[in-house]
Amino acid sequence: MKAIQFEVSGEPSQVLKCISAGIPEPQHGEVLVKMLASPINPSDLMYIRGRYTVLAQCPARPGFEGVGVVEHSGGGLRGRLFRGRRVVVLNRKGGNWSEYAAVPAEQVIPVSSQLTDEQAATFFVNPATAWVMTQEVLRIPRNAWLLQTAAASSLGRMIVRLGGRCGFRTLNVVRRQAQAEELKALGADHVVVFDGEVHSADVLRDEVQRVTGGAGIQYAVDAVGGETGAAVISCLGRSGHLLLYGTLGNRPLQFSSRTLMTTGSKVEGFWLGNFMENVSLPFKLLLVRRITKLILEGILASEIRATFDLEQASAAVIAAEMPATSGKVLFKAGAIDRK
Repeated sequence: MKAIQFEVSGEPSQVLKCISAGIPEPQHGEVLVKMLASPINPSDLMYIRGRYTVLAQCPARPGFEGVGVVEHSGGGLRGRLFRGRRVVVLNRKGGNWSEYAAVPAEQVIPVSSQLTDEQAATFFVNPATAWVMTQEVLRIPRNAWLLQTAAASSLGRMIVRLGGRCGFRTLNVVRRQAQAEELKALGADHVVVFDGEVHSADVLRDEVQRVTGGAGIQYAVDAVGGETGAAVISCLGRSGHLLLYGTLGNRPLQFSSRTLMTTGSKVEGFWLGNFMENVSLPFKLLLVRRITKLILEGILASEIRATFDLEQASAAVIAAEMPATSGKVLFKAGAIDRK
């Protein structure tokens, strides 16, 4: 089979290679999935660079998300039930950028035939994260404000649309004015152009105070960290709750503990893989149905910008990081069903 691999951590366009390898043999409790498509997410690129939560044991194969068909079970009830079914694959150890992947049966979930392969491939990392953070963890009530950084990202745009659908308001932080105009056209309630490495935290805090009438923010999600994340913490109001779900800025988060003490706020890390491991199969199936409906409505749908063959690894990762462009880049390992 073909698979994308790297021997050492480094710049993705330089270290990734498409290799020929044997088809993996699923162990007991695992299933063998013939992959159809897998997206390039920021977490994948951080993993290749050696900056992700999980450190690669080289040689390593990237790809945490994707869609495929279960061909074989290594044993276990769940694996046998899934045989022959198209499933979304949340592969915590990586390896979805290949023609086949052996994964624990708990990390695959059957997906509706109403979804194209492209939408199924991008099912979890962004759509599920957007829903779970806002509706299952923060439980944002109607009319409440949610502050989010990296708001112009694919996930950020989903949260803007989800806010319109669920009735919460979004205060969106972006780095460029052009991004602000795009989000306003999408329906964002308020947009702030702010970069923690350039602007003082007072710039963001003053704007938040103005928009909220001095109350501060009750709910926030941050994908950047560093100075931007610290500025968000300074914006939290009484009993505010911030979820940290990314480190795009690749800088440590520094703030005084008194900032949280005086408001009674809390800062909590969020990682979708951990969340999914701690919920039941019925919850997962209900989550899949709910997200499927929202994808079909266009609320949590992913814009697909380009697809690449596995042999085009370098070109694909370069395309995925092109600035001022939106939409996901996919690797296709089989025929893509666009319906």
